Amino acid sequence: MLLKKISIGGLKTPCNVFLAPLAGYSNAPFRELCSLSGAGLTFTEMVSAKGLCYDSAKTRGLLAVPEHANGIKACQIFGHEPEYIRRAAESEDLSVFDLIDINMGCPVPKIYKNGDGCALMNDLKLSSKIISACKKSGKAVSVKFRTGIVRDKIIAEQFAAMCEDSGADMITVHGRTRDMMYSGAVDFKAIAAAKAAVSIPVIANGGIFTKEDADITMAETGADGVMIARGALYNPWIFSEITGTPPQDKLGSVMKQLAETEELYGERFALVYMRKMMAFYLKGKRGATALRQKLLQVGSIAELKEMALSLGF
Repeated sequence: MLLKKISIGGLKTPCNVFLAPLAGYSNAPFRELCSLSGAGLTFTEMVSAKGLCYDSAKTRGLLAVPEHANGIKACQIFGHEPEYIRRAAESEDLSVFDLIDINMGCPVPKIYKNGDGCALMNDLKLSSKIISACKKSGKAVSVKFRTGIVRDKIIAEQFAAMCEDSGADMITVHGRTRDMMYSGAVDFKAIAAAKAAVSIPVIANGGIFTKEDADITMAETGADGVMIARGALYNPWIFSEITGTPPQDKLGSVMKQLAETEELYGERFALVYMRKMMAFYLKGKRGATALRQKLLQVGSIAELKEMALSLGF
């Protein structure tokens, strides 16, 4: 794929290969791992706008940014009430962030039933008000959404135009409808239609697990860049493969991620979280199933470090 810088409002990314917001996973150490591997932009996992307005410590904890973090700092928020979106965007909690992404694509039932995430694609007027409210913060704003709610009603083109008209500086289109969740063929034509409908950058998302996938997605959609989600969970070094960034030592980067996760979030969280992450990283290794079972039985950070050393990655 053609690598290039992306202008988002007054911001400029070093390249056009991004890490998606990943609920439960894209914390600060993981984002740094992906950045060092070549990701041009990374996002926090989605946080509740209302939670920020009600001073939720749990919500604020998702926004941790290391002091040494460089580059554009981007977060993702969700909610369906413009006033809470505006207040969250203007809050002290988000003051460190340069770019705010609004989640209008999460298909999970709990989020959808509350009127958040992908549910906003049912109401373009409300979605427009939310984007406009977020823009009042003075920050760059992007929107992530899907091609539609159901497969027989694709609205990516109309939704993209609404986002631009409402002030969005960039959009990301996940090439599946809400009823498809995370499986099925990505609709390249719908992403291409969204791209043709606007002048702001359009990022294609969905089904990218290899460099070849990224190449095909760009060729088929004409998008300005790609955003990688689950592919990065299994292989955060995919950014190096796509961008040509000198590859990191995998074992060293896993050990660094483990140490930083423990430092930021404590031993208990680090143990549970890094067992899951290392299980993802085992994909493709011989005997991966048995190794994952062994990982789940690890009971301390010290044991986890020993296992990481033995696996080598």
